[in-house]
Amino acid sequence: MESALLDPTLWLYVLAVVLVLVGLAGTVLPALPGIPLVFAGLLVAAWAGDFQLVGGWTLAVLGAMTLASLVIDIAATALGAKRVGASGKAVAGAALGTVVGLFLGLVGLIIGPFVGAIAGELLHRRQLEQQGLDEVARIGFGTWLGLLVGLALKLAVAFAMLGIFVAALLIG
Repeated sequence: MESALLDPTLWLYVLAVVLVLVGLAGTVLPALPGIPLVFAGLLVAAWAGDFQLVGGWTLAVLGAMTLASLVIDIAATALGAKRVGASGKAVAGAALGTVVGLFLGLVGLIIGPFVGAIAGELLHRRQLEQQGLDEVARIGFGTWLGLLVGLALKLAVAFAMLGIFVAALLIG
């Protein structure tokens, strides 16, 4: 048993699992680079297996998916905000609201970006009349929706990457 714990391959697999799990959490938590961590974990697992079952082509596809996820993340938020005319402060507020929302659990993760986007837009405008308040609420919702769509797409990419990796293990 003691010699098994000294096996460096075992520790590489442990590191790979930790990186993948932290990466999956990072697809939801904005402070962590989720998909890149998932990719790093899959790369370490392939390396631990001497690239026998998961080779260069599979890793190239997973790398391309990682790059695509970064574009998705930026584009979904920006498009959601732009579509409703949000300011840069609204987008920054949504991101900050997400971070603050982490400390409030699932409800905070859902409400935090919306409240942050509204706060950011209010800071941007500084003056409000009733008509402006309705527009700020619409901007907050649009920015929040962009973040939510980006999150869903990132989760889909992460699980697709895991599926491709497992398929390569089973086929390889």
